[in-house]
Amino acid sequence: MSVRYARQLVAVSAAVLLFASSASAQATQTKPFEPTVGQAGKDVVWVPTPQALVERMLDLAKVTPQDFLMDLGSGDGRTVITAAKRGLRAQGVEYNPDMVELSKRNAAAAGVADKATFVKADLFETDFSKAQVVTMFLLPSINLRLRPKILEMRPGTRVVSNTFTMDDWQADETAQVTEDCTSWCTALLWIVPAKVEGTWQLPQGALTLTQKFQMVSGTLGSTPIADGKLRGDEITFTAGNAKYTGKVNGNTMSGTVSGGSGGKWSATRK
Repeated sequence: MSVRYARQLVAVSAAVLLFASSASAQATQTKPFEPTVGQAGKDVVWVPTPQALVERMLDLAKVTPQDFLMDLGSGDGRTVITAAKRGLRAQGVEYNPDMVELSKRNAAAAGVADKATFVKADLFETDFSKAQVVTMFLLPSINLRLRPKILEMRPGTRVVSNTFTMDDWQADETAQVTEDCTSWCTALLWIVPAKVEGTWQLPQGALTLTQKFQMVSGTLGSTPIADGKLRGDEITFTAGNAKYTGKVNGNTMSGTVSGGSGGKWSATRK
């Protein structure tokens, strides 16, 4: 083999290797993003919520097509997409831009891109006050950081978490999924309570209330109240042998009394 031919062969081989390397790099660059369970995120690692639990979370929140749902830390978009399939407008908030684009592709493939939207954003800088339903699969510490903002939402807003709690704010309801779910199978629901702490005037006397989340205690006149509880803007309590059921509307409350003298009741905040 001549030296010239050998040099040409080396040059051709190098060109082939360079082309192959370039083609491989291009294929790697164009390969669709695929998430990995446990991959690091800004605040939490990504672990998908089992689909059976997604469905149970939406059932627990009693979602309707009139609701607007926001999923905090939306990952691959499955909760938002499932909600959209039920007729809701839903939006996912996700910090990882690759996950956002994946979610958009998944929504398009599911035929719900008109109802399921996704934004790349920080949870702690996001306004989710217009949502009627909030879903999340975060850590207890992050739930706790979000809690003050959640408690300022409209009374009756439903908040559902996969597995993790809100510290001493006890869930209104808890549900377990036992079929098609082997881990992360607990849904917890909170309903944002109205703010009722303070003194209210009733014809029967002053109603003085102390509130800890949805739990209410206090007195009506000189009679201690019992079993005081809020479920959104609905309030119930017992004073003596009379049970009061009513609705809170800002600085007024009204409803009905069963037991005692019965009838209707209303109160105005002092």
